[in-house]
Amino acid sequence: MKKHSVTIAGHRTSISLEDEFWQGLKALAESRNKSLADIIRQIDKERGRNNLSSAIRIAVLDYYKSLIPDSA
Repeated sequence: MKKHSVTIAGHRTSISLEDEFWQGLKALAESRNKSLADIIRQIDKERGRNNLSSAIRIAVLDYYKSLIPDSA
């Protein structure tokens, strides 16, 4: 687990994620031509009541699922 500090909505917060999820989050940001901070802010805005770390993991999972060709 790695902990990173980010500023969201004007206040600092720490996010703890496994290395694989940080790498996936960076890949997601690169694929959208956005900064890591921008992607985290977007996820934070859309997460509702979910924990931010969990919302990030789901966003990374959804990103990789979107890369799998649809077999239907």
